[in-house]
Amino acid sequence: MTITYLKRGKSTEERGQDDSRTRATVEDILKDIEVRGDAAVRELSQKFDDYAPDSFRLTTARINSLIAQLTPQELDDIKFAQDQVRRFAQAQRASMQDIEVETLPGVILGHKTIPVQSVGCYVPGGKFPMVASAHMSVLTAAVAGVPRIVACTPPFKGLPNPAVIAAIHLAGAHEIHVLGGIQAIGAMALGTETIEPVHMLVGPGNAFVAEAKRQLFGRVGIDLFAGPTETMVIADDTVDAEICATDLLGQAEHGYNSPAILVTNSQKLAAATIAEIDRLLTILSTAETASVSWRDYGEVILCDSHDEMLAVANDIASEHVQVMTDRDDWYLENMTSYGALFLGPRTNVANGDKVIGTNHTLPTKKAGRYTGGLWVGKFLKTHSYQRITTDAAAAQIGAYCSRLCLLEGFVGHAEQANIRVRRYGGQNIAYGGAAK
Repeated sequence: MTITYLKRGKSTEERGQDDSRTRATVEDILKDIEVRGDAAVRELSQKFDDYAPDSFRLTTARINSLIAQLTPQELDDIKFAQDQVRRFAQAQRASMQDIEVETLPGVILGHKTIPVQSVGCYVPGGKFPMVASAHMSVLTAAVAGVPRIVACTPPFKGLPNPAVIAAIHLAGAHEIHVLGGIQAIGAMALGTETIEPVHMLVGPGNAFVAEAKRQLFGRVGIDLFAGPTETMVIADDTVDAEICATDLLGQAEHGYNSPAILVTNSQKLAAATIAEIDRLLTILSTAETASVSWRDYGEVILCDSHDEMLAVANDIASEHVQVMTDRDDWYLENMTSYGALFLGPRTNVANGDKVIGTNHTLPTKKAGRYTGGLWVGKFLKTHSYQRITTDAAAAQIGAYCSRLCLLEGFVGHAEQANIRVRRYGGQNIAYGGAAK
């Protein structure tokens, strides 16, 4: 196997140092919010966002006035995107059925899917107003039937962003707070005097938001450990450098630490893509951000074959994987670790981010090896139940249960079974305890 890195990003050690500094900062801030509640939240919002209104929660009148600032076209575009997300989420929900089966005569087993009862949705918006993130979290939770949906989003240039607020409201949020960063995550999870805590946190964010969710996991549920945006382009010589470079930089502009990786078996395409990225960075309006990401986290990996490309891609397990080859379906069949696939040159990651209907909150930092992204099922809990309806079944299961409990040394467990054997099975059943 010959794999050559024509360009590498920061080392694992360097990235780990950044993570440890973030971890300490988040830990201190969450402790402060837990102790001082609203006072700490207000100070943090003032410090980081220069925003401290009388109330962070928007009233219905304020929401309506913000929505009124949008043009009809802007509202129509938001509604179109939400229609696509809703349609796919509804299809996913319909695929999840309650079940009940009779596994033995008189033994009934089943499961029910029950929505999480309260969810906090974080909608980023401090640097870019992330309208689409409202569709992905709030709307999907609404389709799942979550009865209390709280949304927090930071101010944009000192004020609530009308488009973001419109998207959150139209998606179905019950409470909207203009609050960002660690203070928003902490307030929703821990609760304050004015914000009742939620059972689950979802939504993407910067490294501090992701770390806050990680530290709070267990106290509340979370969707997944979502770090900075990652994108990978798997390409051969069926496409050109312009489309590869565009797809890489289109995600690198998210932040200063957004990995963008080209995996290819074409030396010519690799070299041309690097040159094209350099050219685009001279004209891209977000080049200040994208150029840092490309410098520190961009990679170009040259492989000998599609098998090698597949192995590299599964090992990296990137959040977004754009496949543009002569065998896209082969990658669909054989890729096992990723966030979402975008197959063929006609589609792209921005489609998934904004409008096509799949969810854009996806696993990063190799989490695609063990979890998929946010979807309607993340808001649903599957709970089992059991029912025994005949004396014969109670005695039969009880006898097996008694003997298996004593095999493990659990006498009290065995007696739970034994009393059913004695009560419902007469004296002709062999079980593990002494009859009374």
